[in-house]
Amino acid sequence: MAQSLTVVETRGQTLPAIRRLRVADLFDALSKGLSDFSAMPSHALFLCLIYPIIGVVLGAAAFGFDILPLLYPLAAGFALMGPIAAIGLYEISRRREAGLPVAIGHLHLSHTHSRRAIVELALALLAIFLVWLATAQEIYVANFGYLAPATIDGFLHNVLFTQAGWNMIMIGNAIGFVFAVVVLAISVVSFPMLLDRDAGALEAVATSIRAVTANPFTMALWGLIVAALLFVGTAPLFLGLPIVLPVLGHATWHLYRKVVEPDPLPRGFEDEHRRPKVRRYAADFPVALFTSFGRAHADD
Repeated sequence: MAQSLTVVETRGQTLPAIRRLRVADLFDALSKGLSDFSAMPSHALFLCLIYPIIGVVLGAAAFGFDILPLLYPLAAGFALMGPIAAIGLYEISRRREAGLPVAIGHLHLSHTHSRRAIVELALALLAIFLVWLATAQEIYVANFGYLAPATIDGFLHNVLFTQAGWNMIMIGNAIGFVFAVVVLAISVVSFPMLLDRDAGALEAVATSIRAVTANPFTMALWGLIVAALLFVGTAPLFLGLPIVLPVLGHATWHLYRKVVEPDPLPRGFEDEHRRPKVRRYAADFPVALFTSFGRAHADD
């Protein structure tokens, strides 16, 4: 693996160095993700998560709710919400990597001081997901109006064999691609970093964006791999997702390990090894600001 890039400071925090990724690193991360899944299969958890959602969607359609136009955006939304669903998987991989026992009881987040940042970032992704659904609905309305499709066959015919349908497909996929790139950039390593380090949401997002911009080709390829696997898992009535999602979740942890330089003072798993949480006060902000300003001019 190539040498690390320069360490960056932001908001008084030193961000970790970013490594260069090779294509082989992506497939190695997938291999390790599959190994983690094989060691502790978690497909049952995703069955409990995914199939009630499918049941709600099918039930809504059965009672006449206009859900058909949103089926594809909902399926695509798994890629946007996947980092949230995979938090427990990152913890499994983290514990296996450290040689610690892994059980369902270990999947809580009480060990991390970054719980608030995790919630903040999860809410941000949820907001992006809702904006995506609203945007997809507006694209449908712009091409077909507010009239609900009478049948599934009629809906598919309108989408696949009319000019309005092709317009919707092209515009929807183009805008969906933008949403996917944004989510990839801000979340590809941010959630694993928050589990691994004492950091804030902004520091984690900044590190994730730096990881993507430093490795544009390999991260783009990773995004394509994720999209392809999600498509394969979604296509047969979502039957493959209980396997695809856990493997991708575990693989994302190993990708984080490959692209982000390890913490020189890693957080331990036991209480006596944890670093004390630094209490910050509002009055400290001006002092920290002028200190950082003076250090920057001293470097000049």
